[in-house]
Amino acid sequence: MQSSIDYRQLVEAVGDGIMASDASGLITLWNPGCERIFGFTEADALGKSMDMIIPQPQQQRHWDGYHKTMATGITRYGHDLLRVPAVHKDGRRLSIAFTVALLHGADGKVASIVAVIRDESARFAEDRNLRKRVAELEAQVAVQGKPD
Repeated sequence: MQSSIDYRQLVEAVGDGIMASDASGLITLWNPGCERIFGFTEADALGKSMDMIIPQPQQQRHWDGYHKTMATGITRYGHDLLRVPAVHKDGRRLSIAFTVALLHGADGKVASIVAVIRDESARFAEDRNLRKRVAELEAQVAVQGKPD
């Protein structure tokens, strides 16, 4: 059965960010979700390195894994959600979660990596505040529970 789905329209309509990069790590697809999350327009992003959204301290680790995936065709993040820090165009830090898909060329080698990205900054901040509050309450209980 032939699909009647307009995949370009799909990529542009979803709320999550969808980006793709080629073998060298240059951005080849940047949907409106990515623009909303990171602040960079499609024109800003296409043909540029993903370093624009990766915090400098994480760049080497990212590229080590990226090049290994391109060489081996194996990733452990195809089904597992990866949570990492990222950078918005205005310089503020983000917490993002994403999965990746490997797209293969006619030769069977990985030609592109696609990431489906969600901004989890608000949820991450909420979790951090809850953990802090729990630690404060546990400290209060510990102090109140000590005999005089």
